[in-house]
Amino acid sequence: MLKFLHIENIAVIERSDIEFKSGFNVLTGETGAGKSILIDAINAVLGERVSKDLIRNGCENAVVSAVFGDLNNKTVEILNGYDISPDEDGNILITRKLSLNGKGYIKINNLPVTATNLRDIANNLINIHGQHDNQALLIPENHLSYIDAIANNSDYIERYYDEFKRLNSIRKELLSLEMDEDEKARKIDILKYQIAEIENAALRVGETDELKAKLKIADSYEATYKALSNAEFLLSGDDNNDGALTQLRNANKQLLTVEAVSNEKLADAISLLEDLRSEIGSFLSDTGFSQLNSDEINQRLDYISRLVLKYGGSEENAIQYLIKSQTELENITLSDKRIIELSNLLEESKQRLVFLGEELSQTRKTAAALFEAQVTDVLKELNMPNVKFAVDFKKGKYAKCGFDLVEFMISANAGENLKPLHKIASGGELSRVMLSIKSVLLDKDPVGSMIFDEIDTGISGFAADKVAKQLKIVSNDRQVICVTHLAQIAAYANEHLLIEKTTEGGRTFTNVKSLSYEEKIREVARIMSGTDMTENLYNSAKELIDRSI
Repeated sequence: MLKFLHIENIAVIERSDIEFKSGFNVLTGETGAGKSILIDAINAVLGERVSKDLIRNGCENAVVSAVFGDLNNKTVEILNGYDISPDEDGNILITRKLSLNGKGYIKINNLPVTATNLRDIANNLINIHGQHDNQALLIPENHLSYIDAIANNSDYIERYYDEFKRLNSIRKELLSLEMDEDEKARKIDILKYQIAEIENAALRVGETDELKAKLKIADSYEATYKALSNAEFLLSGDDNNDGALTQLRNANKQLLTVEAVSNEKLADAISLLEDLRSEIGSFLSDTGFSQLNSDEINQRLDYISRLVLKYGGSEENAIQYLIKSQTELENITLSDKRIIELSNLLEESKQRLVFLGEELSQTRKTAAALFEAQVTDVLKELNMPNVKFAVDFKKGKYAKCGFDLVEFMISANAGENLKPLHKIASGGELSRVMLSIKSVLLDKDPVGSMIFDEIDTGISGFAADKVAKQLKIVSNDRQVICVTHLAQIAAYANEHLLIEKTTEGGRTFTNVKSLSYEEKIREVARIMSGTDMTENLYNSAKELIDRSI
């Protein structure tokens, strides 16, 4: 439940600290005092989208903090998923800072979280019911969710939806195979051409990198080969020219005839040069290098580049394209057989979907009967003694949630036929229908706090007293916070909070304070009449409060 709310610089609220109690909390105040702003502040701390206009005029930042306690197991489980633990008292502190420069933040127990994370957590902390919920009741498409909540049929819905997806998958594949003969022949020709083109290329993953490496060697080899060939020629010569070795050998022969000079150094030099010529010859005769041809490599690289650009941008993608095309060709070639298989599977899936749809529909009809009775009972308690409420079922197309088209029907007065809720319900009746539904769904909703904003729209007199009693009943199981302008509802409050607006120095300020018993009497009296306090008005307010305790 919501225990404490701290607000800074939100619209007309400069600073306010509000303590909420368990049970029934009521917020009252004159029109324009800031009741709606308080709801906006709570929405902000729950992670909802808010406008920067919410920041008080003249301020750069605004802060809203809330303390929640008595957390349900689902909330604790979600918190654990975000590595957040309640404090030693079982509470969590949510703080949201809004900033004009966009540098706001959200923290839970001082740990930063995103707005999405916060909304995930807040969904299990508090429900805010306002006029938009009443309007949602006027849309028949929303009614099915209420019945499913009562039916507790998530397993049935899941089984049905799995089969629904399977049927659509089969139907999609079947449609892809059921093409006319001309289209089939054209598709086969295209696939055969593409398959042959990729297969003839004999692509390998990594071949481009290998070829680039070989190209680098090949380019270097040509320059090296030329230099070594020239060196070999200079050393060995040819038929017309003596090489350096021949000339050195001749010089050595000459030195052998001269005893005064040693030929050992020249002989050593000749031996070294012969070894060098042998190494050069070995390199030049190595076919592994000599077969590298940069033109051929470049041609292959260019061919691969054009091919992969056409079929996916990489060798791996082109190979995958080949596999996909081969499979597609095989499927088309064998499409007649596959069409028969898929047709049989589709028929089987349809039969299963019909069975699961009927099974799901039955859970809803069983739940609807209980729902009708419970909502009717609550509506009668809310001063609609002759009301009839029913859930109308029609069979529609098989969609992802089943084939049921559900609409709430109502007859508010004796002698009237049941008609669609959106055609006849007044604002006050709509508020009471929503309160009835909320009351019936209490056991299905683990949220510990409920806020009702303008639940009393269109209600007055005896009906207002009945609504107040129902809100009080709801508050026995969870915290209820109600923004109201009705004395009958305010009188039932366990905790009455007054929103007051003042003007100082040309600026507007709003304060929220908890009322004592005596202050509560005077506020209820103000709501009842709006005129100056009289003894009779005071006594009437006191009697209303005492009677509501």
